[in-house]
Amino acid sequence: MTKIKLGPADFAEREMRGYEIGKRNVCIAKIHGRYKGLDDWCNHAGCLLSGGRIEDNTVVCPCHEVGFDMDTGQNVTSPGVCDDQPTVHLAVEDGTLVVDLPDA
Repeated sequence: MTKIKLGPADFAEREMRGYEIGKRNVCIAKIHGRYKGLDDWCNHAGCLLSGGRIEDNTVVCPCHEVGFDMDTGQNVTSPGVCDDQPTVHLAVEDGTLVVDLPDA
């Protein structure tokens, strides 16, 4: 695993941001005081989930309204339309948001 510092852990509650990490994009949100993350490219049509919205614990894709659980990545609104989203492991270290990504 490779630890990558994303920046300050200064999100407001329910704020969501997208980050480009090499050839990968991740969508990070703060929900109920916890940071959660998924691959940002929706596997349905390639839209950026970080451009969507948060509803409860679900990120809703801005293109086709597919919703993914931010804890599990599960497609909770349209099973069968597309796969679940891969999740990413996040931590806050010394006020900095850190993501663990598998080594390529």
